[in-house]
Amino acid sequence: MPPRIYAHCTAALRRPAVGRALRSGVAVMDALNVINVGTDRINSLFNIVLQYGTAVVLKLVIAALLWIVGRWLIGVLVRMAQRSLTRQRFDPTVLRYVGSFITVTLNIILVIAILSYCGIETTSFAALLAAVALAIGMAWSGLLANLAAGGFIIVLRPFKVGDVITAAEVTGTVVEIGLFVTSINTPDNVLNLVGNNKIFADTIVNYSSNDFRGVELTATLPATVDEQAVISRLKEQVGSLANVLSSPPVDVHLSGATADSITLAVRPFCHHDNYEAVHCQTLGVIRTLMQDMPATKA
Repeated sequence: MPPRIYAHCTAALRRPAVGRALRSGVAVMDALNVINVGTDRINSLFNIVLQYGTAVVLKLVIAALLWIVGRWLIGVLVRMAQRSLTRQRFDPTVLRYVGSFITVTLNIILVIAILSYCGIETTSFAALLAAVALAIGMAWSGLLANLAAGGFIIVLRPFKVGDVITAAEVTGTVVEIGLFVTSINTPDNVLNLVGNNKIFADTIVNYSSNDFRGVELTATLPATVDEQAVISRLKEQVGSLANVLSSPPVDVHLSGATADSITLAVRPFCHHDNYEAVHCQTLGVIRTLMQDMPATKA
């Protein structure tokens, strides 16, 4: 630069007004630079949020869809299972228990699957569930034994609601089959709640499984009576009772004898619903026979 021009510029810069103007321009440029840097940072942050936020929102939307579809499928499976059990004439109480068990189990599996899809570690959660299940199993071993036995009773169906059974030294009508206990109402109208494990571990006598049953009675008579005449009379009178089946016929035979007496076994057959009535009526016939004894043997 020529010396004259340089001197002129230097003198101009030394003037107060020109200096202030230049300093203001520098300040404006610095502010613009700061704004540009802030804008760049905001844009970078927005890009990061947009990138990862989109993935998170997409996962949440898919997880919500999985939950909705999974719940719908669980409902379909539960209804199918209940319809299948209904066709097999399972007790309504059992149907509710089975439906609840399937629903809870499948919901737990669905939640674990959704958490795993979202990237949440489920190993510790599954281990916690296993530990809780183990602790509950150790604390409730007897209860779980009843639960297992209840499952076998539901599947194997040795009896159903309405059947007359003898189980665990209790005889009565089955009112309800639960997962833990079975409710049995005795003839004197007393409700017994019997643990399923105790029932399943003992002999189960189902009086209602067959179409009819025999009424087992005995008649002890003096040894001097004509047993053939008594047998004939018992068959005729017992066979004429209401609710006694004609086929199979009434069975009366000699079941024991001593020097002083004979014992006759009397077995009429009837529908299990009429057992008590036939039992009482047959006892009445035997009582009348003993009061009006046939002629003795010669």
